[in-house]
Amino acid sequence: MNDTKTNIPEPSSGNRQPAPHGGGFDANRPTIISLLYLASFVTGITGLVGIVLAHVWQGEDQEPWMASHYTYLIRTFWIGLVASIVASLLIFVLIGFLLLPVIAVWVGVRSVMSLLKAQKQEPMPDPETLAF
Repeated sequence: MNDTKTNIPEPSSGNRQPAPHGGGFDANRPTIISLLYLASFVTGITGLVGIVLAHVWQGEDQEPWMASHYTYLIRTFWIGLVASIVASLLIFVLIGFLLLPVIAVWVGVRSVMSLLKAQKQEPMPDPETLAF
């Protein structure tokens, strides 16, 4: 047998970011908050944990893309809460029954949008918007 080594160049690391741990899912802080918001549709309480974490983590040093997520997620919670209270009061005039599902969809879509952007480590384009 011929015992020669072939010189295979090793791939250079270049400017690539490290792949997320756990098979492609990155459990970064905005992702955790988004998942807590989504879980609140089942548990009813995890949204409160999410908003506390969002306020606490917003004050810490973080990567620049995360700051827009905190603003976006904090606004999502508080606007969703106020809108839900108003819609609950409007149940007595029957319009609240229509508004509550719309608010739930709005909170859900915004949470998923933040989740998707956080997985790519991209900032939210306009964290101050009421739209998606």
